[in-house]
Amino acid sequence: MKRCRTKLGALALGLGFAACAEPADDAGTSGGGDGLPEGAEAISLLGEPLYPFPAAAEVAAQQARDIEVARADYDANPDDADAIIWLGRRVGYTGAFRDAIEIFSEGIEKHPGDARMYRHRGHRWISVRELDRAIEDLSRAADLVRGEEDEVEPDGQPNARGIPTSTLQSNIHYHLALARYLQGDFEGALPSYENYRAVTTNPDQLVAISHWWYTALRRLGRDAEAEAVLEPVTADLDVIENTSYHRLLLMYKGELAADELWDPASGDPAGVAVAYGVATWHLYNGREAQAAEMYRRILEGSGWAGFGYIASEAEIARLEADAGG
Repeated sequence: MKRCRTKLGALALGLGFAACAEPADDAGTSGGGDGLPEGAEAISLLGEPLYPFPAAAEVAAQQARDIEVARADYDANPDDADAIIWLGRRVGYTGAFRDAIEIFSEGIEKHPGDARMYRHRGHRWISVRELDRAIEDLSRAADLVRGEEDEVEPDGQPNARGIPTSTLQSNIHYHLALARYLQGDFEGALPSYENYRAVTTNPDQLVAISHWWYTALRRLGRDAEAEAVLEPVTADLDVIENTSYHRLLLMYKGELAADELWDPASGDPAGVAVAYGVATWHLYNGREAQAAEMYRRILEGSGWAGFGYIASEAEIARLEADAGG
């Protein structure tokens, strides 16, 4: 039976098309969305439906303006790869992840050799917890850029300095490693961490990948290798965006106390990235009960698209599976 989904892109943006796809094995479909409760974007790794969280009025208004610009560019040239990518990115920023996936799927149909399409769709497969599809797309993206010169990826949500800090290849490797990490395939994530490090050119990239790489190695019991990952990280790095990861790495080095980053007795976590990092530090240091409590605290928040939130779901799912086994 066909699954037909009228995209938010078609309804709200006036693009004038709807997507219908067979829920088969083709990663170009959104078949994994079949059976979702009305309005839900995903089913969590713990089996709970996940709904978009309304943005503040000012943010929503800016998002609508950005989408209108992207829509106009798309309308002017619907075959233009950049126009498709920006429309998908802008729609994705609103939390309409499946609509974004369908836009990137159209891009893949029109530009099957453009790694950017697979990179962005792979990211959104992670957002909706379809990790096998994410790995398929991101692996394809990695194949397409192998041996090619890297390129700066424009920011959709610029930092305070207006300086892009990531590249196409670093983002491909980052998200591919993340998808494998979320599945508990820490060993399988390692080559992507190494590939990311090979294209790292700034402190933001360094700290972003070092946090996940260090954590994966600690989960594998390869502590000496994990310590080596920390060596280039110093307190005086000029980090623009990824200050949470920077502080976590300094904690791993013993230069900051865990309670300085997040004390579970002091209230809500400052951010899911920090909270997840601190919780997992407790986990691989033998404090499983404390880690589980912190993961559950993270899941009380609303930021379910954050990678620390998704990772916390994965940790609770694994802990519950181990307890049940």
